[in-house]
Amino acid sequence: MQIRPWGSFTFVEELTAPDGLAEWMSEQGLGEGPLENVAKISGGTQNIMLRFTRADRPYVLRRGPKHLRPRTNTVIMRETEVLAALAGSDVPHPHLIGSCADPAVLGDAVFYLMEPVDGFNAAAELPALHAGDAAVRFGMGLSMADALAKLAAVDFQAVGLGDFGKPDGFLERQVPRWLSELESYKEFENYAGPDIPGVEDVATWLDKGRPSAWTPGIMHGDYHAANVMFSRTGPDLVAIVDWEMCTIGDPLLDLGWLLATWGQSPAFGGNLFELGGMAGREDLIEQYGRNTTRDLSNVTWYTVLACFKLGIVLEGTMARACAGKAPMEVGELLHQATVGLFEQAQTLIGTA
Repeated sequence: MQIRPWGSFTFVEELTAPDGLAEWMSEQGLGEGPLENVAKISGGTQNIMLRFTRADRPYVLRRGPKHLRPRTNTVIMRETEVLAALAGSDVPHPHLIGSCADPAVLGDAVFYLMEPVDGFNAAAELPALHAGDAAVRFGMGLSMADALAKLAAVDFQAVGLGDFGKPDGFLERQVPRWLSELESYKEFENYAGPDIPGVEDVATWLDKGRPSAWTPGIMHGDYHAANVMFSRTGPDLVAIVDWEMCTIGDPLLDLGWLLATWGQSPAFGGNLFELGGMAGREDLIEQYGRNTTRDLSNVTWYTVLACFKLGIVLEGTMARACAGKAPMEVGELLHQATVGLFEQAQTLIGTA
């Protein structure tokens, strides 16, 4: 991700109470002295991330946004559970240093510290190597498929995530759960309701074609090109980031999510896909298949479910924008992404 100095340490103090952070770090044995080289990490997340050094060691702090939502602190602590569970695995992820479940340390927010990742987020930047070499861009897609297969292969019970989610009935819950979410948006002032063609048709098709057998595993929950970091020296994926939607469910929905977002909108990868030379969806499926024993015969169904779920999630920003709780230009951009996802779902249904 791009790192942009925030300007004055006064603002950082106001935002994150670094005096309390420094004291907490000392209690954890994480160095002594002032926090130095403080910078904000920008990217596609509403959460706050700061990079800094202490006693010559670099850190990244992650906490919720300045104005917390009701479940923000719970979600942040769930992220730490996943990162701790993945330690020692071959899944590329930011390495957890420590976490604080006491919101009083920063005034209102829980937080965690992790090792900085030496890489870049394609939604924020594209180094000259990657922008200029189609073979490198092609390999980036294969690397995403590889990393996702590694995550799906982790035994969630063996790494201590047996109680992290509710896999029983996971697929059965999806359609009614997200139709209910869409209905709830009508509560936002000035939101006239969803103008999304095909919602009911897609929902009906998903219910009729639901796979009857699947194997639970760790799901990232929002796996696309803007939520990973790549090596600056080649196509390798060096970290999967933004674990806030992680749960235990059907990992093939992550594969469907990758396919649904692949090349579809700047929201899912900046200008990466405008340059061409990217792996195709069949390439991604084939690469994933080389590294899994999961049955991929229903991959179209999972891709349609991903279009359905993600489209409804994104429409929530449009509803909030109508109520003045999000920028309207962002709401309109994401609404168009929603419409595109449902159009994609209907096309997939028509060719299934």
